[in-house]
Amino acid sequence: MSEYWYRAMNPAGKIVTGALAADSLVELETRLGKQQLELIRGKPHKPILQFGGSKSVSRREMINFCFHLEQLTGAGVPVLDGLKDLQESLDRGYFQQVIGGLVEAIEEGRTFSQALETFPSIFPQSFTSIVKAGEYSGELSTVMKDLMDSLKWQDELIAQTKKALTYPAFVAVVVIGVVFFLMIYLVPQMLSFITSMGQEIPFHTRALIFVSNCFVQYWYMMLSIPFIAIISLRIAVKRNESARLLFDRFMLKVWVLGPILEKIQLARFSNHFALLYNSGVTVLDSLKISQDIVANRVLRLALSDARQQIADGASVSEAFDQTQLFPRLVVRMLGVGENTGKLGDSILNVSYFYKRDVDDAIERMQSLIEPSMTVILGLILGWVMMSVLGPIYDLMTKIKT
Repeated sequence: MSEYWYRAMNPAGKIVTGALAADSLVELETRLGKQQLELIRGKPHKPILQFGGSKSVSRREMINFCFHLEQLTGAGVPVLDGLKDLQESLDRGYFQQVIGGLVEAIEEGRTFSQALETFPSIFPQSFTSIVKAGEYSGELSTVMKDLMDSLKWQDELIAQTKKALTYPAFVAVVVIGVVFFLMIYLVPQMLSFITSMGQEIPFHTRALIFVSNCFVQYWYMMLSIPFIAIISLRIAVKRNESARLLFDRFMLKVWVLGPILEKIQLARFSNHFALLYNSGVTVLDSLKISQDIVANRVLRLALSDARQQIADGASVSEAFDQTQLFPRLVVRMLGVGENTGKLGDSILNVSYFYKRDVDDAIERMQSLIEPSMTVILGLILGWVMMSVLGPIYDLMTKIKT
């Protein structure tokens, strides 16, 4: 759907203007007619700038959407009535227009899942597939609660990750600022006195002089090269599949961060896999949809290979074991679930296992990064002080003797 600006007239003859989502001007006129408005003029609205993500829906809004529908459908209220109630309770904005589009799609005869498919940028395939399975099984309230819990976990994970990285990022900025101040302003002034003493300068002091001169003469390059490198890397990763694969493989090998990124991706995969399978979606379809949400190409290819092995007749536990992505505990849980006919419960346990593992890994990362940044700053300051005060101390010793 596109957003259209419209100029219309209400039954009282008053001119009304606004914006509304529609597929065409004909649909725009139809939608306005249902509101007892007569279209005078309409045109596609293409804003020059968009502030605050006006064309996106926040995770908080999605959680509220799932909670609202879970409560109402659980109480026996039809989906259409629940959507109308939600539309009336929302503030004017893009999400309210989306809900209006869902209402109209259902009134035209589409199912709830088919209506969701008209907004693929907001409701991904995994979301609509779970809803479709809930419709077929008659457990729509249950799947909406599962989706709400999944979105809440993702929201908490993002908030926890931001909290874990905020302090290290602040300390890193402080360290970089201190280093530039020392190397560009303070060290040159102190070293000019040391070099004028006429005595032999130790190696670590000569190294400090070299580094300080590099900062003084090439400070603009030191500030610009990281940005240029990042932009070039993003372009290469975006345009070249081989570069993207190498980059994703490298990210999984980065000290401390790599294992956490891998666990986050596998946690999202297992969470969606559990939701889809327990909603009634087949194993192969659940794997196909779940692997597409994995951002890392290396992990996605491994999961795709596992899916192919299952399609060729291998069990889920055997296929996952061959990927070498999952620890033996996870593979054993899946194997027990297959043998006892409770694969769905095993997948839920795997999802819970990864959720706990990700939470613990982020806590460990935070506790490790903070002292590491402090140690780095201490080493830099210690090097500067030793390089500057060492020759001065040696000179004072010679004067006393």
